[in-house]
Amino acid sequence: MMNDLLVEALRPVQDPELHRSIVDLGMLRQADLADDGTARILVALTIAGCPLRNEITNRVTSAAETLDEVSAVELEFTVMTDDEREQLRRTLHGDASGSAGSHQAHGHAEGRAIPFAQPGSTTRPLLISSGKGGVGKSSITTNLAVALAGMGHRVGVVDADIYGYSIPRMLGTDRPPTVIDEMLVPPEMWGVRCISMGYFAPENEAVIWRGPMLHKALEQFLTDVYWDEPDFLLVDMPPGTGDIAISLSQYLPRGEVYVVTTPQPAAQKVARLSAAMAEKVNLPVKGIIENMSWFTGDDGKRYEIFGAGGGQELADELGIPLLGQLPLVPMLREGGDVGRPIVAVEPESESAAAFRAIAERIAVELKPKKIFSPELKVI
Repeated sequence: MMNDLLVEALRPVQDPELHRSIVDLGMLRQADLADDGTARILVALTIAGCPLRNEITNRVTSAAETLDEVSAVELEFTVMTDDEREQLRRTLHGDASGSAGSHQAHGHAEGRAIPFAQPGSTTRPLLISSGKGGVGKSSITTNLAVALAGMGHRVGVVDADIYGYSIPRMLGTDRPPTVIDEMLVPPEMWGVRCISMGYFAPENEAVIWRGPMLHKALEQFLTDVYWDEPDFLLVDMPPGTGDIAISLSQYLPRGEVYVVTTPQPAAQKVARLSAAMAEKVNLPVKGIIENMSWFTGDDGKRYEIFGAGGGQELADELGIPLLGQLPLVPMLREGGDVGRPIVAVEPESESAAAFRAIAERIAVELKPKKIFSPELKVI
């Protein structure tokens, strides 16, 4: 039975993974209010062993208890059937054979189009590139994503470094994606959703793949994952200019490239190659981020361990802005090792302030002026 008053009280309750009302998703199966004030509620979980069952319990109980008429809550759970999960997936994610577009061929093998390549997409793909390893690109991707989420944006991260994945550890996500009828719902931490090979590769085993398998993995990260139209999709690019970089330029033709470098000439030279690669595949390089710019000692003095000026020199050469300089601090590295990004856990620190300033420039100053709309057609 459904009590209208109780149903409306529960309508604002969202599934913590799908970010939709449990009422609108059809998860609420019973909402009965007995004469003695007991609310008897039955909720259908998307899968057995739902990892966020306790969170759903807390949300449903709190919402029901806001009613003066409710004196107690009796909450039980059931699980959706295979057919119900399929219908839920269709509602949220569409059919694999859905709308065709110019990038239809780059979708999942079943024919799903990549949503971020479609004219109506409002998501800004940010490709964080470096050209070489060891410059802190993944740390910057993680903290920049957390900073954007902290500004109120919906944010997702694709860990495209298939061989050297690290984003799950840096974000502190401790569970794999939830699978609903072959639709992957990515785990979320610090307001950021993430997908990575790290959720699927056996621990301590190397990923040894040739190009076609890398290509396929990236397809599925973009098409089989329920991203829910984020405002920003950050892509942690692998070092170099190989297969993955080429594939992503095809998958995300509206991607914006942000190049990470350190101040010394060796890093700057390789970072220049990353920018050249982006130019060849017609992706705009929007800005430079300089990492490890200085270290502040206990004496309060700044030490430029890796030199100075490399980021600005590269930015001037490419005719694009230097978005910010990030100090070399142990806490940034330590936070990445234990899943506590410095932007989230030390918001008043110098590093966190620098990340927020870069995020603000990307979100506002570098916002594309071109409007993409499926209704606009060239006749």
